[in-house]
This record gives sequence, C-alpha cells and structure tokens, in this order.
Amino acid sequence: MINFYINANVYIQVLLATLMTWGITALGAAIVFFFKKVNGVVLDAMMGLSAGVMISASFWSLLNPAINTANSLGMVSWLVVSLGFLIGCIILIFSDIMFGRFLSKKKSPNIKGLKRSLMLIFSITLHNIPEGLAIGVAFGSIASGAKEATLAAAFMLAVGVGIQNFPEGTAVSLPLRRENMSRLKSFIYGMLSGIVEPIAGIIGCFLVIYVENILPFFLSFAAGAMIYVAVSELIPESQSNKHKNLMSFFTMLGFVIMMMLDVAFS
Repeated sequence: MINFYINANVYIQVLLATLMTWGITALGAAIVFFFKKVNGVVLDAMMGLSAGVMISASFWSLLNPAINTANSLGMVSWLVVSLGFLIGCIILIFSDIMFGRFLSKKKSPNIKGLKRSLMLIFSITLHNIPEGLAIGVAFGSIASGAKEATLAAAFMLAVGVGIQNFPEGTAVSLPLRRENMSRLKSFIYGMLSGIVEPIAGIIGCFLVIYVENILPFFLSFAAGAMIYVAVSELIPESQSNKHKNLMSFFTMLGFVIMMMLDVAFS
C-alpha cells in the first residue's frame, strides 16, 4: 500500500490525501450520533494542537519552499511571497465580512439560530478550501521540481489538516443538532463541509504543475490563508475556556511536532 502511494500519479496522491482529510471531517461529524455534547476541554485542546500544526506547516511546508523557488526563478522573493501571503489572508477576511452582511439581511423568526448554523457551515467550508489548496500545492510542487518539496512533508501537511478537521466536523454537526436538526442531517452537513478539500486539492496541484511561475505565489497564498484560519478561528476557540495555559501548550506542541516531522523527512 505504501509503495503504491509513493509510486502513484501525483493527482492520485493528492486525491487520496484529501479524501483522507475529508474522511476525518466525516468522523468528527459522526460524533453527533453518539453524544449531544463533547468535552469542551478536549475539543479546545485539539483546536490548539491543530493551530500549531498549521502555523508550523505554513512555514516549513509552504513559505520556505516559496522563498527558495522564487529565488531559483529569479523573482524578487520577498515581494512575491509577501503579496501571496497577504492576499491569502485578505480573501478570507473579505469572505467572512461579506457573509456576515448577507446574513444580517435575512428575515427569519429564528434568525440567531439560523445565522449561527449557517456561519458554522459556511466558515468551516470556506476554510477548507485553502486547506485543500495547500495540500494540492504541496504535492504539485514536488512534481514541478521544487527543491524543498518532499512527499513526506506534503503528506504530513495533509495529516496536520486532517487532525484539525476532526473537531471542525464536530463543530458543525453538534451545534446543528442543538438547533433541533435531526442527527442524520446534522451529520450530512458536517461531512459536506469538508467536500471542498479534494476539489481544491486537485485544482491547486494542476495549477502548480502547469504554471510553474505561480508556484511561489500559490504556496505563500495557501500559507496566508492557513495562518489566518489558525489565528482568527482555531487559537481563539482553543482559548475559550479557563485552561488557557494548557491550550497554549498544545499549540506549541503542535508546532514542534510538525516542525520535527517536516525537518526530519525533508
């Protein structure tokens, strides 16, 4: 199985990696069949760990290869990487703002519950797009010949994304259940929030392979989007209980684990 994966076409590698992350989202959503609520400390710890993994991956698997690739292509590396990083952040900020304005115009007797539910589904689905893109870019950069890119690093990035997808699936399905939606529907919406990852992964891989000059931009774009998700969503959520120091430790632990794996296998 391992040899099959190593020798497989890059698109197969991306598809399998992103299907894995989607499957973990579905596992998280499936919690709704067994519990009405999950221990908040455990979920917050997973959020903190995932934030550390994503921040670490953003540098070691995305920004560092982006800088080196830009230099090898004769680009002004600091400018290209900075632009890609900031645009990745800005697009997610803009999307969140526009969605908030859209919901504020909706008329419903249960507008608060509707807004809360739709915000959960939309924001997590939206955040899964750059995560899938990041995985696709990481695998595509290997096929395009980026010096710092390795299969182990790309796969570990997928693992890191998968870890944080579990609580995201749960974060969609359980609140929907609390809004009196059936367990099955709550699970389906939670599961579908991750379906964009395989799609975005294939698109990111395709673009990087066939348009080499945009590789540094897309790598840094994905990094900016991932760091925005970690800073605006995962870290604040992990700090929402009284065990703030413990949650901070899990964030640091996630960073170190991803750094060790990325450096060791690069």
